[in-house]
Amino acid sequence: MHDTTEPGLQSDSRAPRPHDAKPRSDSPWAIVLAAGQGSRLAQATGGRPKQFLEWRGSPLYWHSVLTFGRCAAVDGVVLVFPPDVLESERERVAGLSRRDALGLPLRTVAGGPRRQDSVRHGLAGLPPEAEFVLVHDGARPFLAPGLVHRVAEALRNAPGAIPALPVTDTVKEIRKGNDGRDVVAGTLPREGLVAVQTPQGFVVRLLREAHERAGERDVTDDASLMEEAGHEIRIVEGDPRNVKITRPEDLALIADPEVLCTVAGLGYDVHRFAKGGEEGRPLKLGGIPIPGDMRVLAHSDGDVLLHAVMDAILGAAGLGDIGRHFPDDDPAMEGVSSALLLDRTLELAAGSGVRPFHADVTVIAQRPKVQPFRDEIRGNLARLLQLPRERVNVKATTEEGLGFTGRMEGIKASALVTCRLTPQTTHP
Repeated sequence: MHDTTEPGLQSDSRAPRPHDAKPRSDSPWAIVLAAGQGSRLAQATGGRPKQFLEWRGSPLYWHSVLTFGRCAAVDGVVLVFPPDVLESERERVAGLSRRDALGLPLRTVAGGPRRQDSVRHGLAGLPPEAEFVLVHDGARPFLAPGLVHRVAEALRNAPGAIPALPVTDTVKEIRKGNDGRDVVAGTLPREGLVAVQTPQGFVVRLLREAHERAGERDVTDDASLMEEAGHEIRIVEGDPRNVKITRPEDLALIADPEVLCTVAGLGYDVHRFAKGGEEGRPLKLGGIPIPGDMRVLAHSDGDVLLHAVMDAILGAAGLGDIGRHFPDDDPAMEGVSSALLLDRTLELAAGSGVRPFHADVTVIAQRPKVQPFRDEIRGNLARLLQLPRERVNVKATTEEGLGFTGRMEGIKASALVTCRLTPQTTHP
């Protein structure tokens, strides 16, 4: 096993986690399986395993790692590679992690000849303190943070949780006919059937025991091993966009989609500073805590910069504003992380075929001084938006002592987010 927590990459002083949340004691690690040979796609890919195909400047498996890196619910990732490319991929992972300022501990291990062997090796690569694990296929690059959070949340009260979608097609059971050809043996009631996805979440100890009991018997699904052991596996809502690249026709999903047009949205938000006996919330900008005694009055966590960005994205997608989707009289929004709301905003926009391409934000305040935190804010915002750092710009200005910001009564932010509008029939 190789741990990429080397100096300058992911040490104990690593970059701030997305959402700026502290890891929970029950936060899972993730295992990304990238050790398969992809034989069904070999001819279409020239023999290259699908998980190593390049998409948007990164191998397919890395897109899932980026999503896990955006989820405060995940404490680290173990990547499982074919033994013959372990060293080269370990070096590539180190470079990718530096490039994208991932801020998440990464480990790399060699896989085995079968999927279940690779899962076992991934489990062995987890740190001793890991109690929960999410097992994910490296060829599912369209993973969204919302799905990760659903599975992780369900694990709090279950030995296992898996995402699934209802089966909409009629399913037939088949058998061999008298002439040796396939014939229908019966029709299965689809009301009781679901199509299973990854990541699948489990209690680490129980999953290890299930794999030990399997021995040399071939299995393709970790949840089935847990079911055989008598564990009740929770079902959570899957994501139809969470497609696994399996067949040659799936390669169209990772081809650069035709850009139909570019749209832009303008966002603006204001929060008043707490004064006197008002409690307020600690000041955050772009998910980064700003030290000092300045506090804002807000129903959520009051991150004025992220609120402006969310409004801009919703505007580009023609979906109204944040008050429509996250009303300030909703008890569920009390103190909620604005980064989590941004995740949901990105999902809503993706459903309308809109993806952020560039963001330019301005913070307007007499104080605090934003300059000392500008690079940190820029990096975290780029990570949250899943954009290269060079496509995110963060500015700050005062209003020369004029108005409510000049009197230091509050803080405001504006955002211009440019988005690509792509066909809604493609992936998000």
